[in-house]
Amino acid sequence: MTVTLGELAVRFGCELRGDPQREIDGVGTLADAHPRAVAFLAESRHRPALSQTRAAAVVLEARFAAECPVASLISANPRATYARIATLIHPPLPVVPGIHASAVVAPDAQVDASAQVGALAVIGPRTRVGAGAFIGPHCVLGSDVQVAAQVRLVARVTLCDGVTVGARSILHPGAVVGSDGFGFAPERGAWLKVPQVGSVRIGADVEIGANTTIDRGAIGDTLIEDGVKLDNLIQIGHNVRLGAHTAIAGCTGISGSTVIGARCQIGGACAIGGHLLISDDVIITGFSMISHSIPKPGVYSSGIPFEEARTWRRMVARFKRLGREGPQQQGRENQVD
Repeated sequence: MTVTLGELAVRFGCELRGDPQREIDGVGTLADAHPRAVAFLAESRHRPALSQTRAAAVVLEARFAAECPVASLISANPRATYARIATLIHPPLPVVPGIHASAVVAPDAQVDASAQVGALAVIGPRTRVGAGAFIGPHCVLGSDVQVAAQVRLVARVTLCDGVTVGARSILHPGAVVGSDGFGFAPERGAWLKVPQVGSVRIGADVEIGANTTIDRGAIGDTLIEDGVKLDNLIQIGHNVRLGAHTAIAGCTGISGSTVIGARCQIGGACAIGGHLLISDDVIITGFSMISHSIPKPGVYSSGIPFEEARTWRRMVARFKRLGREGPQQQGRENQVD
Protein backbone atom coordinates (compact mmCIF):
# COMPACT_ATOMS: atom_id res chain seq x y z
CA MET A 1 0.00 0.00 0.00
CA THR A 2 1.24 3.51 -0.85
CA VAL A 3 0.46 6.53 1.35
CA THR A 4 1.89 10.02 1.76
CA LEU A 5 3.61 11.38 4.84
CA GLY A 6 0.81 13.91 5.15
CA GLU A 7 -1.77 11.12 5.28
CA LEU A 8 0.24 9.29 7.95
CA ALA A 9 0.55 12.45 10.04
CA VAL A 10 -3.18 13.10 9.97
CA ARG A 11 -4.21 9.49 10.53
CA PHE A 12 -1.90 8.91 13.50
CA GLY A 13 -1.84 12.38 15.06
CA CYS A 14 1.84 13.16 14.40
CA GLU A 15 3.57 16.45 13.77
CA LEU A 16 5.20 16.22 10.35
CA ARG A 17 8.47 17.95 9.62
CA GLY A 18 8.98 17.37 5.92
CA ASP A 19 7.19 17.13 2.59
CA PRO A 20 3.57 16.00 3.12
CA GLN A 21 3.40 14.71 -0.49
CA ARG A 22 6.33 12.28 -0.08
CA GLU A 23 5.07 8.78 -0.87
CA ILE A 24 5.72 5.81 1.40
CA ASP A 25 5.30 2.14 0.52
CA GLY A 26 7.35 0.27 3.13
CA VAL A 27 8.98 0.21 6.54
CA GLY A 28 12.48 -0.62 7.72
CA THR A 29 15.19 -0.11 10.32
CA LEU A 30 17.22 3.07 10.58
CA ALA A 31 20.16 1.25 8.98
CA ASP A 32 18.33 -0.63 6.23
CA ALA A 33 15.27 1.44 5.27
CA HIS A 34 15.04 2.42 1.60
CA PRO A 35 14.12 5.95 0.41
CA ARG A 36 10.37 5.15 0.30
CA ALA A 37 10.24 3.56 3.76
CA VAL A 38 9.49 4.75 7.29
CA ALA A 39 11.81 3.85 10.18
CA PHE A 40 11.58 4.70 13.87
CA LEU A 41 13.78 5.66 16.81
CA ALA A 42 12.51 4.57 20.22
CA GLU A 43 15.72 4.20 22.27
CA SER A 44 18.70 6.50 22.69
CA ARG A 45 21.16 3.69 22.01
CA HIS A 46 20.08 3.70 18.35
CA ARG A 47 20.85 7.40 17.84
CA PRO A 48 24.15 6.78 16.00
CA ALA A 49 22.22 5.12 13.16
CA LEU A 50 19.88 8.10 12.82
CA SER A 51 22.42 10.37 11.14
CA GLN A 52 23.12 7.77 8.44
CA THR A 53 19.57 6.69 7.66
CA ARG A 54 18.30 6.65 4.07
CA ALA A 55 14.64 6.33 5.11
CA ALA A 56 12.05 8.72 3.71
CA ALA A 57 11.02 9.58 7.26
CA VAL A 58 11.66 8.59 10.85
CA VAL A 59 9.09 8.33 13.64
CA LEU A 60 10.69 9.75 16.79
CA GLU A 61 10.20 11.91 19.85
CA ALA A 62 10.48 15.68 19.55
CA ARG A 63 13.77 15.71 21.50
CA PHE A 64 15.51 13.82 18.67
CA ALA A 65 14.00 15.74 15.75
CA ALA A 66 16.90 18.18 15.35
CA GLU A 67 19.27 15.25 14.73
CA CYS A 68 17.13 13.70 11.99
CA PRO A 69 18.55 14.23 8.46
CA VAL A 70 15.27 13.28 6.74
CA ALA A 71 11.60 14.00 7.30
CA SER A 72 10.30 13.22 10.76
CA LEU A 73 6.97 12.21 12.27
CA ILE A 74 6.92 13.45 15.86
CA SER A 75 5.22 11.06 18.27
CA ALA A 76 5.11 10.63 22.04
CA ASN A 77 5.26 6.86 21.51
CA PRO A 78 7.32 6.15 18.37
CA ARG A 79 7.19 2.36 18.67
CA ALA A 80 3.39 2.26 18.84
CA THR A 81 3.03 4.78 16.02
CA TYR A 82 5.44 2.77 13.88
CA ALA A 83 3.42 -0.38 14.59
CA ARG A 84 0.26 1.31 13.33
CA ILE A 85 2.02 2.59 10.22
CA ALA A 86 3.47 -0.85 9.47
CA THR A 87 0.02 -2.42 9.87
CA LEU A 88 -1.47 0.11 7.47
CA ILE A 89 1.20 -0.38 4.80
CA HIS A 90 1.52 -4.15 5.23
CA PRO A 91 -1.95 -5.42 6.20
CA PRO A 92 -2.52 -9.15 6.75
CA LEU A 93 -3.81 -11.15 3.82
CA PRO A 94 -7.58 -10.84 3.55
CA VAL A 95 -9.83 -13.71 4.53
CA VAL A 96 -11.25 -15.50 1.50
CA PRO A 97 -14.58 -16.97 2.62
CA GLY A 98 -15.11 -20.66 2.07
CA ILE A 99 -14.13 -24.14 3.18
CA HIS A 100 -11.35 -25.97 1.35
CA ALA A 101 -12.40 -29.20 -0.31
CA SER A 102 -9.93 -31.22 1.77
CA ALA A 103 -11.14 -29.87 5.12
CA VAL A 104 -13.25 -32.11 7.36
CA VAL A 105 -16.12 -30.33 9.10
CA ALA A 106 -18.53 -32.12 11.42
CA PRO A 107 -22.17 -32.00 10.24
CA ASP A 108 -23.29 -30.12 13.35
CA ALA A 109 -20.40 -27.64 13.39
CA GLN A 110 -21.24 -24.03 12.48
CA VAL A 111 -18.83 -22.10 10.28
CA ASP A 112 -19.84 -18.53 9.47
CA ALA A 113 -20.19 -17.91 5.75
CA SER A 114 -17.57 -15.15 5.93
CA ALA A 115 -14.92 -17.39 7.55
CA GLN A 116 -12.13 -19.24 5.73
CA VAL A 117 -11.17 -22.84 6.49
CA GLY A 118 -7.90 -24.00 4.96
CA ALA A 119 -6.67 -27.24 3.49
CA LEU A 120 -6.76 -30.37 5.66
CA ALA A 121 -8.26 -28.55 8.63
CA VAL A 122 -10.54 -30.55 10.95
CA ILE A 123 -13.49 -29.00 12.78
CA GLY A 124 -15.23 -31.17 15.34
CA PRO A 125 -18.81 -31.63 16.51
CA ARG A 126 -20.76 -28.61 17.80
CA THR A 127 -17.82 -26.30 17.20
CA ARG A 128 -18.59 -22.73 16.10
CA VAL A 129 -16.37 -20.51 13.95
CA GLY A 130 -17.24 -16.81 13.92
CA ALA A 131 -17.48 -14.18 11.22
CA GLY A 132 -14.31 -13.37 9.34
CA ALA A 133 -12.25 -16.00 11.17
CA PHE A 134 -9.32 -17.70 9.44
CA ILE A 135 -8.69 -21.37 10.18
CA GLY A 136 -5.37 -22.13 8.52
CA PRO A 137 -4.14 -25.36 6.94
CA HIS A 138 -3.81 -28.46 9.15
CA CYS A 139 -5.57 -26.82 12.11
CA VAL A 140 -7.55 -29.15 14.37
CA LEU A 141 -10.54 -27.91 16.37
CA GLY A 142 -12.06 -30.46 18.72
CA SER A 143 -15.65 -30.68 19.87
CA ASP A 144 -17.54 -27.75 21.41
CA VAL A 145 -14.83 -25.23 20.52
CA GLN A 146 -15.85 -21.57 20.23
CA VAL A 147 -13.83 -19.36 17.86
CA ALA A 148 -15.01 -15.74 17.84
CA ALA A 149 -15.04 -13.22 15.01
CA GLN A 150 -11.82 -12.37 13.17
CA VAL A 151 -9.71 -14.92 15.02
CA ARG A 152 -6.68 -16.04 13.02
CA LEU A 153 -5.29 -19.57 13.47
CA VAL A 154 -2.27 -19.31 11.20
CA ALA A 155 -1.52 -23.01 10.58
CA ARG A 156 -1.30 -26.34 12.42
CA VAL A 157 -2.98 -24.93 15.54
CA THR A 158 -4.77 -27.39 17.82
CA LEU A 159 -7.73 -26.32 19.95
CA CYS A 160 -8.84 -29.23 22.11
CA ASP A 161 -12.40 -29.89 23.27
CA GLY A 162 -14.26 -26.98 24.83
CA VAL A 163 -11.65 -24.27 24.20
CA THR A 164 -12.91 -20.71 23.72
CA VAL A 165 -10.95 -18.07 21.76
CA GLY A 166 -12.00 -14.40 21.88
CA ALA A 167 -12.35 -11.98 18.99
CA ARG A 168 -9.32 -10.90 16.93
CA SER A 169 -6.93 -13.24 18.69
CA ILE A 170 -4.02 -14.68 16.72
CA LEU A 171 -2.51 -18.14 17.27
CA HIS A 172 0.72 -18.93 15.43
CA PRO A 173 1.80 -22.28 13.94
CA GLY A 174 2.05 -25.22 16.28
CA ALA A 175 0.22 -23.66 19.23
CA VAL A 176 -1.66 -26.25 21.29
CA VAL A 177 -4.46 -25.08 23.56
CA GLY A 178 -6.38 -27.37 25.89
CA SER A 179 -4.16 -30.44 26.10
CA ASP A 180 -4.21 -32.29 29.43
CA GLY A 181 -2.48 -30.65 32.35
CA PHE A 182 0.25 -32.49 34.22
CA GLY A 183 -2.00 -34.00 36.84
CA PHE A 184 -1.10 -37.29 38.55
CA ALA A 185 -1.72 -38.71 42.03
CA PRO A 186 0.93 -40.94 43.64
CA GLU A 187 -0.24 -44.37 44.71
CA ARG A 188 2.04 -47.18 45.96
CA GLY A 189 5.04 -45.99 43.99
CA ALA A 190 3.14 -45.37 40.76
CA TRP A 191 1.19 -42.48 39.26
CA LEU A 192 -2.59 -42.38 38.84
CA LYS A 193 -3.82 -39.98 36.16
CA VAL A 194 -6.16 -37.26 37.41
CA PRO A 195 -8.78 -36.45 34.76
CA GLN A 196 -8.44 -32.90 33.46
CA VAL A 197 -12.09 -31.89 33.10
CA GLY A 198 -11.73 -28.11 32.72
CA SER A 199 -10.87 -26.29 29.52
CA VAL A 200 -9.17 -23.04 28.41
CA ARG A 201 -10.80 -19.64 27.93
CA ILE A 202 -8.85 -17.11 25.88
CA GLY A 203 -9.98 -13.48 25.77
CA ALA A 204 -10.06 -10.97 22.93
CA ASP A 205 -6.98 -9.54 21.20
CA VAL A 206 -4.68 -12.24 22.57
CA GLU A 207 -1.62 -13.36 20.59
CA ILE A 208 -0.04 -16.78 21.17
CA GLY A 209 3.34 -17.64 19.67
CA ALA A 210 4.51 -20.65 17.71
CA ASN A 211 4.63 -23.98 19.59
CA THR A 212 3.33 -22.46 22.81
CA THR A 213 1.17 -24.79 24.89
CA ILE A 214 -1.65 -23.97 27.29
CA ASP A 215 -3.01 -26.81 29.42
CA ARG A 216 -6.67 -27.28 30.15
CA GLY A 217 -7.83 -26.89 33.74
CA ALA A 218 -7.94 -29.84 36.10
CA ILE A 219 -11.41 -28.83 37.35
CA GLY A 220 -12.09 -25.18 36.46
CA ASP A 221 -10.70 -23.49 33.36
CA THR A 222 -7.30 -22.08 32.55
CA LEU A 223 -7.89 -18.40 31.81
CA ILE A 224 -6.00 -16.04 29.48
CA GLU A 225 -7.53 -12.57 29.76
CA ASP A 226 -7.91 -9.90 27.07
CA GLY A 227 -4.83 -8.52 25.37
CA VAL A 228 -2.32 -11.05 26.71
CA LYS A 229 0.75 -11.53 24.48
CA LEU A 230 2.66 -14.82 24.61
CA ASP A 231 5.90 -15.47 22.75
CA ASN A 232 7.02 -18.77 21.21
CA LEU A 233 7.71 -21.94 23.20
CA ILE A 234 5.93 -20.99 26.42
CA GLN A 235 4.33 -23.58 28.72
CA ILE A 236 1.23 -22.52 30.67
CA GLY A 237 0.16 -25.10 33.25
CA HIS A 238 -3.37 -26.11 34.20
CA ASN A 239 -5.61 -23.59 35.96
CA VAL A 240 -3.16 -20.73 35.47
CA ARG A 241 -4.73 -17.30 35.15
CA LEU A 242 -2.99 -14.53 33.20
CA GLY A 243 -4.29 -11.01 33.77
CA ALA A 244 -5.20 -8.63 30.97
CA HIS A 245 -2.38 -7.21 28.81
CA THR A 246 0.36 -9.26 30.44
CA ALA A 247 3.26 -10.06 28.08
CA ILE A 248 5.55 -13.09 28.43
CA ALA A 249 8.73 -13.77 26.45
CA GLY A 250 9.79 -17.11 25.01
CA CYS A 251 10.76 -20.31 26.83
CA THR A 252 9.06 -19.34 30.09
CA GLY A 253 7.25 -22.01 32.07
CA ILE A 254 4.40 -21.33 34.49
CA SER A 255 3.32 -24.12 36.82
CA GLY A 256 -0.27 -24.98 37.60
CA SER A 257 -2.75 -22.79 39.49
CA THR A 258 -0.53 -19.70 39.52
CA VAL A 259 -2.34 -16.37 39.10
CA ILE A 260 -0.46 -13.56 37.36
CA GLY A 261 -1.93 -10.08 37.45
CA ALA A 262 -2.63 -7.52 34.74
CA ARG A 263 0.01 -5.64 32.74
CA CYS A 264 2.89 -7.79 33.93
CA GLN A 265 6.04 -8.20 31.84
CA ILE A 266 7.90 -11.50 32.16
CA GLY A 267 11.26 -12.02 30.47
CA GLY A 268 12.44 -15.04 28.56
CA ALA A 269 13.27 -18.42 30.11
CA CYS A 270 11.72 -17.64 33.49
CA ALA A 271 10.56 -20.50 35.71
CA ILE A 272 7.48 -19.70 37.80
CA GLY A 273 6.34 -22.13 40.45
CA GLY A 274 2.81 -23.35 41.08
CA HIS A 275 0.02 -21.97 43.28
CA LEU A 276 1.59 -18.50 43.43
CA LEU A 277 -0.03 -15.06 43.32
CA ILE A 278 1.77 -12.34 41.35
CA SER A 279 0.52 -8.77 41.63
CA ASP A 280 -0.50 -6.49 38.79
CA ASP A 281 2.27 -4.45 37.11
CA VAL A 282 5.13 -6.77 38.03
CA ILE A 283 8.24 -6.94 35.81
CA ILE A 284 10.34 -10.12 36.03
CA THR A 285 13.67 -10.06 34.22
CA GLY A 286 14.83 -12.94 32.05
CA PHE A 287 16.10 -16.25 33.49
CA SER A 288 14.49 -15.57 36.88
CA MET A 289 13.17 -18.38 39.08
CA ILE A 290 10.06 -17.37 41.01
CA SER A 291 9.29 -19.67 43.94
CA HIS A 292 7.22 -17.33 46.13
CA SER A 293 4.26 -15.03 45.55
CA ILE A 294 4.94 -11.40 44.64
CA PRO A 295 2.43 -9.21 46.50
CA LYS A 296 3.28 -5.77 45.09
CA PRO A 297 4.35 -4.15 41.80
CA GLY A 298 8.04 -3.76 41.04
CA VAL A 299 10.97 -5.16 39.09
CA TYR A 300 12.23 -8.58 40.23
CA SER A 301 15.29 -10.61 39.22
CA SER A 302 17.02 -13.81 40.28
CA GLY A 303 19.25 -14.84 37.38
CA ILE A 304 22.96 -14.05 37.77
CA PRO A 305 24.54 -12.38 34.71
CA PHE A 306 27.38 -14.25 33.03
CA GLU A 307 31.04 -13.79 33.94
CA GLU A 308 34.32 -15.07 32.52
CA ALA A 309 34.46 -18.79 33.36
CA ARG A 310 37.23 -18.63 35.99
CA THR A 311 35.48 -15.74 37.77
CA TRP A 312 32.18 -17.65 37.64
CA ARG A 313 33.74 -20.74 39.24
CA ARG A 314 35.17 -18.61 42.07
CA MET A 315 31.78 -17.04 42.64
CA VAL A 316 30.06 -20.43 42.77
CA ALA A 317 32.69 -21.71 45.20
CA ARG A 318 32.03 -18.73 47.45
CA PHE A 319 28.25 -19.31 47.32
CA LYS A 320 28.76 -22.91 48.43
CA ARG A 321 31.02 -21.87 51.31
CA LEU A 322 28.44 -19.43 52.66
CA GLY A 323 26.22 -22.26 53.83
CA ARG A 324 29.08 -24.05 55.64
CA GLU A 325 30.82 -21.13 57.30
CA GLY A 326 29.88 -19.65 60.64
CA PRO A 327 28.96 -15.97 61.12
CA GLN A 328 32.47 -15.08 62.32
CA GLN A 329 34.17 -16.43 59.18
CA GLN A 330 31.61 -14.69 56.94
CA GLY A 331 32.23 -11.44 58.78
CA ARG A 332 36.04 -11.69 58.26
CA GLU A 333 35.51 -12.41 54.56
CA ASN A 334 33.30 -9.35 54.20
CA GLN A 335 36.01 -7.22 55.83
CA VAL A 336 38.58 -8.50 53.34
CA ASP A 337 36.27 -7.69 50.42
